[in-house]
Amino acid sequence: QVQLIESGGGVVQAGGSLKLSCRASGRTFNNLAMAWFRQAPGKEREFVAVINWSGSTTFYSDSVKGRFTISRADAKNTVFLQMNSLRVEDTAVYFCAVDVTSAYSELRLTSSGYDTWGQGTQVTVSS
Repeated sequence: QVQLIESGGGVVQAGGSLKLSCRASGRTFNNLAMAWFRQAPGKEREFVAVINWSGSTTFYSDSVKGRFTISRADAKNTVFLQMNSLRVEDTAVYFCAVDVTSAYSELRLTSSGYDTWGQGTQVTVSS
């Protein structure tokens, strides 16, 4: 059974940093793109960042570009999201996602492009 488990969330002051991890299990992930999304209370889930299967290509939403960095460690089946210069508006539940049926796929920026999700980790940024 394919599973994604996020960790690293917490409460941080504005301007601070957090590093999220998403550990995958149940199959090999080194041929799959992996993404981070987030969902704030009362809002739709939104794209944050994605990394291609080799780690050579990344893409970010405009709201986090220059502040967040996505990376992967395939030996550990893990994808990371380093979040710096956090803002109150970054407060949300953060989810990692993968489409296990699409090896070597192009980068996908919408939630409909992913079929496997983690349970999420809460990030709260205080002012």
